Amino acid sequence: MDYTERLRRLAFNDDALADAMLSAPFRFELDAKTLALARVAALVAMGGPEASFASQVDAAISAGASASEIVDVLEGVVTVVGVPRAVAAAPKIAIVLGHDLYDEDTGRVTGATNA
Repeated sequence: MDYTERLRRLAFNDDALADAMLSAPFRFELDAKTLALARVAALVAMGGPEASFASQVDAAISAGASASEIVDVLEGVVTVVGVPRAVAAAPKIAIVLGHDLYDEDTGRVTGATNA
């Protein structure tokens, strides 16, 4: 099915297309890395939970994305989703990337649960 047909079916909320997208394996034309980075961007936009960030950041890394590219995505969506969403997502992404969020100046752990 070409992209115009998929777009038309999405525009009309076609249940069969939605079911197909939710079932495995749905074939996207995007490569796995691009799709995972797009999903990270979507999680930032909607204020996704830590577990979802963990899953999608891991998928992006597994597909060949670098930590820098993941941060680029976070910074790239700021003008669309706003600074508060990006600030809320940053510690979630940092934790998944294995960064210690202990602030030596304040003696506090700054993380997604404390943001």
